[in-house]
Amino acid sequence: MKLCITEKPSVGRDIARILGANTRRDGYFEGNGYCVTWTFGHLCTLKEPHDYAQAWRKWSLSMLPMIPQRFGIKLIADKGIEKQFEVIRSLIEQCDEIINCGDAGQEGELIQRWVMQKAGCRKPVARLWINSLTDDSIREGFEHLRPHKELEPLYTAGLCRAIGDWVLGLNATRLYTLKYGSQGHVLSIGRVQTPTLALVVNRQLEIDNFKPQDYWELKTEYRGALFSATRKGFDKEEEGQKLLEKVKEAPLCVTDVTKKKGKEGHPRLFDLTSLQVECNKRFGMSADQTLQTIQSLYEKKVATYPRVDTTYLTDDIYKKCGQILNSLTQYADLLTPLRGAKLRKSKKAFDNSKVTDHHAIIPTGEKLPPLTQAEQQVYDTIAKRFISIFYPDCEFEQTTVKAEANGVPFKVTGKVIVNPGWRQVYAGSQEAADSDDSDTDNAILPAFEKGEKGPHNPKLLKKTTKPPKPYTEGTLLKAMETARATVDDEEMREALKANGIGRPSTRAAIIELLYKRGYICRERKSLKATQAGIDLVATIKEELLKSASLTGIWEGRLRAIERGEYSAQEFIDGIKKMITEITLDVIRDSSTRKIETLTEEEKPQPKPRKKRSTKDGD
Repeated sequence: MKLCITEKPSVGRDIARILGANTRRDGYFEGNGYCVTWTFGHLCTLKEPHDYAQAWRKWSLSMLPMIPQRFGIKLIADKGIEKQFEVIRSLIEQCDEIINCGDAGQEGELIQRWVMQKAGCRKPVARLWINSLTDDSIREGFEHLRPHKELEPLYTAGLCRAIGDWVLGLNATRLYTLKYGSQGHVLSIGRVQTPTLALVVNRQLEIDNFKPQDYWELKTEYRGALFSATRKGFDKEEEGQKLLEKVKEAPLCVTDVTKKKGKEGHPRLFDLTSLQVECNKRFGMSADQTLQTIQSLYEKKVATYPRVDTTYLTDDIYKKCGQILNSLTQYADLLTPLRGAKLRKSKKAFDNSKVTDHHAIIPTGEKLPPLTQAEQQVYDTIAKRFISIFYPDCEFEQTTVKAEANGVPFKVTGKVIVNPGWRQVYAGSQEAADSDDSDTDNAILPAFEKGEKGPHNPKLLKKTTKPPKPYTEGTLLKAMETARATVDDEEMREALKANGIGRPSTRAAIIELLYKRGYICRERKSLKATQAGIDLVATIKEELLKSASLTGIWEGRLRAIERGEYSAQEFIDGIKKMITEITLDVIRDSSTRKIETLTEEEKPQPKPRKKRSTKDGD
């Protein structure tokens, strides 16, 4: 008998149906030589401090840092979990072979292996690895099961992440609570949550401390086009006024007209973070709402696996794209221009070397069931992005006109769309404009000729410098992904992903956790740090605890462990050394500062969120 262990009952039902295991039992299905059972996300967790030593039950500075000689796991104390674990353990004893059908990712691998480890499994194990829950994908996955040992580095990286979060989170939280916390309140510290909080706090301090400055720009209108002086600005009005007087009586003479043809490629497909950013910008959806929505679309089989960090597809997916497109009947008008020709295969969308475990998020081509408004919005977003990659490039003509008046140089630029290409997919929508990364103006210019001249209307415009914009959930996600670097360029964004803060699957939960802790709050779409959040970041002097860049380096090492390119022991030893040094530094601090945190009633209350089936320990 072969035993399949899935991560959710709903997935278990689908797999059981496909395998012909149609007899329902208490906690599993059986039939056709298979048993199919499931976890409820995490059934096991790392042991708590008091499980290693009773002395660690009490919160005391003298007991820190707490570093077990060897980490162990235990069942989560819940009657439902305990009952289901006994079902799994019994089936493991009876079976001949196990097929790990957990979610195909680091967290899914950790969940399943901990359960098998706790059950004392000694049976051979194979791995189901799929990108969607469609029937065809599941069948294909069972035809190409992966060896258990092949996923060992993925499990090791997940274990290192869990241990690192335990060592840093539990020790630092106790350390700062005991040293700086107000009576009865916990100061929560985490490897990912604290650097993320620091991003929000630092941005807010930049805004609060910003001092606006006036400056002046010289512009002139000629034949309906607004030219700008090539000198960008004047700190003093008098300087600009002198040039204004110099040019206002002189004609404006066109000295050069340059036309350059250009092309703009389609926007990239979505990974989870870029989808969350897009949905926050367009629909005001929180990162967590987007995650829950795309997860629902995945479970309804109409979208591929969502917790991904690549924007590429593999060559084998290209072979299926025509079939997927043909099934998107609700987008018939957008598909018409693609008919009758070979589908485009751009390097910006298809690259085997850029895909490890999962490809970018795309529609599966399955018939749509009834969808909520949020599901329809998210589905439409990924479907149109998928369709757009098969359209030709957008072709445009960029015109640059240079002119001068009495020796003062001016310039204006404009861009005219010659062939919209992929922009037809977004005709009339804001997303098309948002996808344009060009710095040029899009104004349509009249036809200018070199040497022409005429009267113009110069003016000196007063401007004021503006503070940095506060983070939204979307821009904070980008900052987490690129380890604080402000990156709009897609190529650079891809390069920095390896050292981002947290993982795509956990970033939304981290933001929600900061709301829950009372460290940040929402003001419309903007994020603002509370006084408790500001005080906490100010109190933490150890850059290792709050540096986005350094935390990004740790993330890069975890990914290297996942690829088998970095030592797990070296990573854990580094975390242990770091927390030991931090503990000594904080204990030596002779200050008497205390941080006033909010009570439960005072904390900003986030909107209720659907309970996740996995545990995030960042």
